Amino acid sequence: MNRIVFWALVALCVGVEIWGQVIGVQDINLLGLIAGLGVIGVDCLLHRADRCEEFVEAGEER
Repeated sequence: MNRIVFWALVALCVGVEIWGQVIGVQDINLLGLIAGLGVIGVDCLLHRADRCEEFVEAGEER
């Protein structure tokens, strides 16, 4: 996931959270929060997988 996609998804999640607060629906606010945490989690996993691939290609083990 490149940085543009990451920040676009985070901005979308923050927008959903703000929209939930504006209209006063707590469920939508929590949905945006959970989605934002999911985006961050997937980015961390993809970053870790890229690092592991680099070690395998170099012939090293962690």
